Amino acid sequence: MDNKKLLKIAFLLSILTIVYNIAEGIISIYFGIDDEALSLLGFGTDSFVEVISGIGIAHMLIRMRYSKVNQRDIFERQALRITGFGFYILTLGILVGVIYNVVKGTKPETTLPGIIIASISILTMYFLMHYKLKIGKALDSDAIISDANCTKSCLYLSIVLLLSSGLYAIFQIGYIDSIGSLAIAWFTFKEGRESFEKAKSNKLSCGCNGDCHK
Repeated sequence: MDNKKLLKIAFLLSILTIVYNIAEGIISIYFGIDDEALSLLGFGTDSFVEVISGIGIAHMLIRMRYSKVNQRDIFERQALRITGFGFYILTLGILVGVIYNVVKGTKPETTLPGIIIASISILTMYFLMHYKLKIGKALDSDAIISDANCTKSCLYLSIVLLLSSGLYAIFQIGYIDSIGSLAIAWFTFKEGRESFEKAKSNKLSCGCNGDCHK
């Protein structure tokens, strides 16, 4: 398969990532509010922040179809800054929500939607990560490999949601949802910091966790 076809597939995967995150965000926020499940609400809001990052990646892939890309342009760096701010605001919001829930003794009515959404997300993110990494290696593209590694972070976040939702469903202890929310807040803070680090440099980094060719 030639490079043009590989780049076309990579672009379609980026669009699929954006569309999936929008749908996941809407559904997660709806059920997070309806069931008072803070971890699911935070997870859903994270999906919308990921959309901004995904748009930056799609823009980069369009550029790659016409010329070799070694640096981020102004649009991509601005998208990273907006993403970083979004993640930091989300982190603060989750922390405030956790404090409120602990003080008020609020707990979810059910975490079944979280279990279902997280399970679907794990399968979807693994599929996207696998093929992004495969294409990134075929093209020897740090940009696409970086995107694959960021998708891996979304996979880990989905696992956190599944664990917290599953444990709450079993034990019905309100603090479990708060602990899961704190774990999600740690991920969003980490993603925000990494977004700003990338925005500071024109150069492409290998990935969210620095493991380019694993």
